[in-house]
Amino acid sequence: MANKLQITLTRSVIGRPEDQRVTVKTLGLKKLHQTVVQEDNPAIRGMINKVAHLVTVKEQ
Repeated sequence: MANKLQITLTRSVIGRPEDQRVTVKTLGLKKLHQTVVQEDNPAIRGMINKVAHLVTVKEQ
């Protein structure tokens, strides 16, 4: 497993349930096509799994 994950918001949160919106915000994503780098740990992986249909992930 990689030490860092590059997470990009590729689909809008408009019309999505509130828990998915909060999860995207918690990952540090605010705008469409914004990319953040997060540590690779089980908590971040769980958040990514919850909103996998909205984000793309690359391992660094």
